[in-house]
Amino acid sequence: MKPRITVITLGVDDLERSLTFYRDGLGLPTEGIVGKEFEHGAVAFFDLLSGIKLAIFQRKDIAHDAQIKQTVTSPTEVTIGHNVESKEEVDKVMEQARKANATITVQPHDTFWGGYSGYFQDPDAHLWEVVWNPYLEINE
Repeated sequence: MKPRITVITLGVDDLERSLTFYRDGLGLPTEGIVGKEFEHGAVAFFDLLSGIKLAIFQRKDIAHDAQIKQTVTSPTEVTIGHNVESKEEVDKVMEQARKANATITVQPHDTFWGGYSGYFQDPDAHLWEVVWNPYLEINE
């Protein structure tokens, strides 16, 4: 397997609410919800850097598509790391998330390893870490 990830899909309970959060609240570019004409097919894609897509898809439809039983979820199963170029940008993104009605779980702070980060949860409790890492070069 080549180390290539092209789409990260988040299971959501309310597709319209999540679309509003990511498009209007966080400003991620999207063409909106597509696939409404198909049973279990409605999804929204957001364009990220490096050609990666973020998708939102209803949890019940993921369970149907993967042919598994939908179970109780935990926000700690996966975190999404959003690396930025400065401490000030961490603060800016966290404030943007707060204004979009994200739940701030950890305020931005200096980390033990020399970085600066904070955590927020989206409307479906997915956990995002916004982080400045002085040892990581960001290639756009």
